[in-house]
Amino acid sequence: MEITTARLRIVPLKEEHFEGVCGYALDEENARMMVFFPKASREEVGEFIRAAELEMKKPQPDYYEFSVFLGEEIIGGVSMFFEGQYDRGELGWIIRKDKWGSGYAGEAAVGLMRYFREKHGINRFIAQCDSENTSSERVMKKLGMSFAGAHGGRKNRSSDEERTEYLYEIVYDN
Repeated sequence: MEITTARLRIVPLKEEHFEGVCGYALDEENARMMVFFPKASREEVGEFIRAAELEMKKPQPDYYEFSVFLGEEIIGGVSMFFEGQYDRGELGWIIRKDKWGSGYAGEAAVGLMRYFREKHGINRFIAQCDSENTSSERVMKKLGMSFAGAHGGRKNRSSDEERTEYLYEIVYDN
């Protein structure tokens, strides 16, 4: 499986992507508003990749993790979570901080939504972000998503503080 956009190539996360994933997953500043990142060690990054590879081998995975390539360089990751709810997909993204502000997160998310609409018939997508993550909120709006609510209880990996999370969604007509 490979998804291509105008500038990016999106492929399932693999062990061979380890060094590229470490480039964003171990960077606390890069991932400070993320729930699953930053990872605490290179070993933890390896565990994350191995778990993602195993999940994608299931007949109906609960989530998919992808590497985002710009040319031959991994610049981030995107994901699609189902967690047993196959009527909607939850998007996630992280882009290496030296590539922020270039539209890569939105481009990768559009590619992922297009793929899951065409191949799996998913027409409802959601995304969530820390209430202070204005960059991700901007991406959601550019994707055409609408604000669907806010709730407390978010725990970012790099903080013990309980945060507010924003929820956005988009539903496509079949």
